[in-house]
Amino acid sequence: MHRVGSAGNTSNSSRPRKEKRLTYVLNYADDEKHCAGINCLALSKPASDGGDYLFTGSRDGTLKRWELNENAATCSATFESHVDWVNDAVLAGDNVLVSCSSDATLKAWNCLSEGTCIRTLRQHSDYVTCLATAKKNSNVVASAGLGGEVFIWDLEAALAPISKSNDPTEDDCSNGVTSGANPLPVGTLRTIGSSSSISAHLNQSSGYAPTAAKGHKESVYALAMNDTGTLLVSGGTEKVVRVWDPRSGLKTMKLKGHTDNIRALIMDPTGRYCLSGSSDSMIRLWDIGQQRCVHSYAVHTDSVWALASTPSFSHVYSGGRDMSLYLTDLSTRESLLLCTEEHPILQMALQDDNIWIATTDSSVHRWPAEGRNPQKALQRGASFLAGNLSFSRARVSLEGSTLVPVFKEPEFTIPGTPGIVQHEILNNRRHVLTKDSVGSVKLWEITRGIVVEDYGKVPFDEKKEELFEMVSIPAWFSVDTRLGSLSVHLDTPQCFSAEMYSADLNISGKPEDDKVNLARETLKGLLTHWLTKRRQRHGSQASSTNGDVLSGKDFSAKSLAHSRIEVDGNAENDSMVYPPFEFSTVSPPSIITEGSQGGPWRKKITDLDGTEDEKDIPWWCIDCVVNCRLPPRENIKCSFYLHPCEGSTVQILTQGKLSAPRILRIHKVVNYVIEKMVLDKPMDNISSEGTFGGPLQHSAIGDGSGLKPIPKFKPLIEILCNNQVLPPDMSLATVRAYIWKKPEDLVLNYRVVQPK
Repeated sequence: MHRVGSAGNTSNSSRPRKEKRLTYVLNYADDEKHCAGINCLALSKPASDGGDYLFTGSRDGTLKRWELNENAATCSATFESHVDWVNDAVLAGDNVLVSCSSDATLKAWNCLSEGTCIRTLRQHSDYVTCLATAKKNSNVVASAGLGGEVFIWDLEAALAPISKSNDPTEDDCSNGVTSGANPLPVGTLRTIGSSSSISAHLNQSSGYAPTAAKGHKESVYALAMNDTGTLLVSGGTEKVVRVWDPRSGLKTMKLKGHTDNIRALIMDPTGRYCLSGSSDSMIRLWDIGQQRCVHSYAVHTDSVWALASTPSFSHVYSGGRDMSLYLTDLSTRESLLLCTEEHPILQMALQDDNIWIATTDSSVHRWPAEGRNPQKALQRGASFLAGNLSFSRARVSLEGSTLVPVFKEPEFTIPGTPGIVQHEILNNRRHVLTKDSVGSVKLWEITRGIVVEDYGKVPFDEKKEELFEMVSIPAWFSVDTRLGSLSVHLDTPQCFSAEMYSADLNISGKPEDDKVNLARETLKGLLTHWLTKRRQRHGSQASSTNGDVLSGKDFSAKSLAHSRIEVDGNAENDSMVYPPFEFSTVSPPSIITEGSQGGPWRKKITDLDGTEDEKDIPWWCIDCVVNCRLPPRENIKCSFYLHPCEGSTVQILTQGKLSAPRILRIHKVVNYVIEKMVLDKPMDNISSEGTFGGPLQHSAIGDGSGLKPIPKFKPLIEILCNNQVLPPDMSLATVRAYIWKKPEDLVLNYRVVQPK
C-alpha cells in the first residue's frame, strides 16, 4: 500500500489548505464497470432462491453488487461514498456490508439497497487497509491500517440510531461515527446483550468508541478472526503475527518466523490454526495453542498477497505478486499451479467449485478450483512438493523447471473499463489527453466531463505534440488519475484565475468580448441540479437582481465576513449554464468534497437533493454559484510598455506603463494605437494608473474572430514583440509566455504598414 495523496481533501492530507477543495471525478459512459484494480471481494447468498451476490471493492473508490447466475453477472448496485481506494469489505450483521478505505474511514451499507450508506465510522488516523469478521458472530468487525491501530467494532452499538434531541459538536463528528451529513450517535451508557461478546459504551460527549487493540508500532496489512469471534490475528510490517482477545483488546501472544511484511492471514473455524502469507514469498501454518510455526510452504517466487482455504481448512489457495494461483495440501505439502493471471493477485473468494480472483486490473475472473474436492484437482498431475525454505522454490524456478498451469483461461469474466495511467493537461486548459491501461489515447473536455476524441492506440507523446497550441491560460485546476479516471481538483482562489472571451467559447447570445470565468461556469454546471433542487425546496424563484442571497442557516457569518470578495459584474441574473459547461446526465461526474462538518464525501451531481449546505459543500463554492461572488484574484492583469519601432516617425501619447487583462487580444492594442494616433481623442481609454479601460475593451473593432475592415483614412498598424510580428488574435499572456520570455514587464512595439 503506497502512501499517495488522496483524491479528496482528507484530514490526513500532507498539504495544508486554508479552504476545502472541491474535486469532481469524470465517470465513464459505462458506469456499471470498475475502472481501477479490484482490492476486495465478498460473497453472499440472498434469502430468496436467486443466485449469489458478489461484492467488489475497487481502487476507483466504489463498491459494486453483482447478481450471479450461471455464466452471467449483472451489476445491480453501485455503492459510492468513499473518496479514495476501497481496500477491503466484509459482510456482517443483518444485511450489512462494511468497507474500509484509504480515506481513513469505515462505511456501513445496506447491502440489499441501491447503494445506501448507513453510517460512516471515523476512528483511524491513516489509511484503513483490512477488515475481519466472525462468521458465527457477525456483529463483531475488526479494522486495521497504516497507523498501526487495530479497532474492534460492535456493529449493533456503532450503527445504533442517532438521537435527534442532541446536537453534537463538529469535534464529535471528526472522531466518531457519522451518518451522511448527520453528527454522532448519542445515548446512555449501556451493555450489548448476550448476542454479542463485546461490551461497548455510548456516552453524551464522544459517541460510540470501538475497542482498541494496542501493540502494533507499525502498519497493519492483514487481519483474520475465528468463527466465534474469540480470537483475532493481525500482521504487517513488523513481520510478526500478533494474537488478540477481541473482547478485551488485549494481546495474548506474538508469533515470529517471517522475514518480511505479512500481507495475508486466514484462521480455521475453531481458531486453532492460522495461515499467513508474506512478502518473503512464504506461507506459514501456525498452531495457536502451541504458539509456534508447524509448517512452512515455499510455493511462490514473490510476495504472497492473498489466501483462501477450503471449508475444512485442509487445503489453501494462494496468490500474489507473481500472478500465479496455487493449490496446496497442508498435510502432504503437495502443490499445484492452477492458473496464471496477467496482473498481481490481490484477493480471492471461493464459491463452491470455483474461485473468484481480484487483481490490479479492473476485471474479475472466475476460475475452476474444485473447492469441494480439492484432491480431485491435485490428481490432474503436474504437482510438486512445496519446500520449506523460500530459496528452494526460487531455485527450482531459476533452474528452468517451468510449471504449466492446469487451466489456461478463466471460466467467466466480469469485465472492467481500462483505467487511465497517463495524462497531460493541454495548453488551452480545457482539454486533457489521456492514455489508459490498454494503450488507448483519448481527449477529454473537462468543462463538460466527456471524451471529445478517441484516437485509439496511437503514440501518446506524438499526439500531445500534434495538439500543442501556442496559448497561455493560467493553471486553474489540477488533475490526478489515482482512481483510474480523471479527478479534477479546484482550489480557491487559484481556480478563478482563468478567463476567456465568450467568442472563443462559441457561446451564442452573449456579447463576443464578455469575459467568462472558467471555474465559475464549471461550478455552475456541476451544481445546477443541486441549485434547482435547493430552490424547489425553498419554494423560491431565482428572480433576485443579485442572485439568491443565502440565509443565515445556509451561510455562516464567518463566510460572509470574508474580506475583499468581488461580485462578478457580468454575472447578475446569470444562472444559465452555457453549452461549453453542460455536464452529462447520462454519466454524470461525482463530486468529492467536504464542508465545515462531517468529513469528506462523494456523490454523483445528479444525486444531490438540495439539502446540502455549508456543512457539506465548501462555502466558497456556494458563494460563487448562488451569490455570484468570486474571491479576490491575482495575476489577472498584464503590465506592458508600448513604444514605436526603431526609426518610426509615428508617436502616440502614453503615460508610461500600461495594464490590461491577460486575455486582451493584440487587435485591441492595434485599436488603441489607431485611436490615439489618428483620431486625436482625449486619453479617456487610459486610467490614471495607465490601465486599459472598458471603452477600449468594447471597441467596435472585432474581437477574437479577426479585425473588421478599417476605414481607408486609418493606417494599418502592426504590433511586434522581440522583432516578431504578432497575430491579431494572440493574447497578451500568450505573447509574454512564448514571445517575450522574460520576467520583466512586457515591451510591445508598433509600426505603420505601408499599403502594397
